[in-house]
Amino acid sequence: MAEQSATKLYTPNLLSLATRLAQFPLDKDFAYRARGRSKTCGSTIELGVDLDNSGRVKSLGLQVSACAIGQSSAAIMALGAEGRLPEEIAATKDAIEAWLKSDDGDLAPTPDWTGFDALEAAHPHKGRHGALLMAWTVITQALSSSEQPR
Repeated sequence: MAEQSATKLYTPNLLSLATRLAQFPLDKDFAYRARGRSKTCGSTIELGVDLDNSGRVKSLGLQVSACAIGQSSAAIMALGAEGRLPEEIAATKDAIEAWLKSDDGDLAPTPDWTGFDALEAAHPHKGRHGALLMAWTVITQALSSSEQPR
């Protein structure tokens, strides 16, 4: 039975998303940076982001050490972040938190972010919630930093 649950959680689509992180190397001096660690699973992420002149995400890089859920969630965030305002990303993080806190009988709406539906199967797996949320928390921290960009 546990094997069936794992099969449903780790779909080919979810696993292929994890490989997309290679598109976002953390190899330059980004203006905004943050690091995070999930208390529930120990996953870690380091993130850098640059904004354009209108304050929208121009580019980002990630270094992720996480399970497939954490990697896939980070990839989904990164793939959809370009052109977004920090407020949009923060609102999506809040929507993800509400969705994760809701129970199956009264499930909050799936967050409105391209590709997020690939993570729906992780909802009942509370041990994966920290990894799923981590990239969203870290980018929000980076973009709300009180420090001036480099």
